[in-house]
Amino acid sequence: MRSTHDDVLKVLISEDEISKRVGEIAVQIDEYYSKSDKKLLLLGILKGSVVFMAELMKRIEIPVEIDFMKVSSYGGSTVSSKNLTILLDLNRKNLEENDVLIVEDIIDSGRTLSYLVDYIKLKGAASVRTCTLLDKPSRREVDFLPDFCGFTIPDEFVIGYGLDFDEKYRALPYVGILKPELYEKR
Repeated sequence: MRSTHDDVLKVLISEDEISKRVGEIAVQIDEYYSKSDKKLLLLGILKGSVVFMAELMKRIEIPVEIDFMKVSSYGGSTVSSKNLTILLDLNRKNLEENDVLIVEDIIDSGRTLSYLVDYIKLKGAASVRTCTLLDKPSRREVDFLPDFCGFTIPDEFVIGYGLDFDEKYRALPYVGILKPELYEKR
């Protein structure tokens, strides 16, 4: 059986680089929310954010709660569609008692997070901010900037550290570029 590492064209961001940057983001989050009288809710967007959010929450020193939503905007392809489907919604009482920090693996077009920020505000959150491991601003279709960002990356198809292609490669401990022949033949 082939190793998933064999499908990586090159490592874009190493495990050590990710670890260091996640620690820096946690410090920024601690500083930003330390003066708030609201509870901090990390809202992970399934499935891609799980690895990043797990590491991030271990390093945040202020108390945090966690929850998840699952949305789909890809539909099995390598490019984001304009249609967003909520597959698992946030169902919390007293959301107005929470500062919500949406945690995402990657921002591409910006449509998903832009929509979710407005959606969570409408649900009554005290505040809504965003945190992403990766940002691809060259693909942006809407005016959107994350509040906390790990890395700005070029327009490459990336995998690893929670990011997948056809549910594979999420467990890679780094962010790599997938060999194009593996997705171009689709």
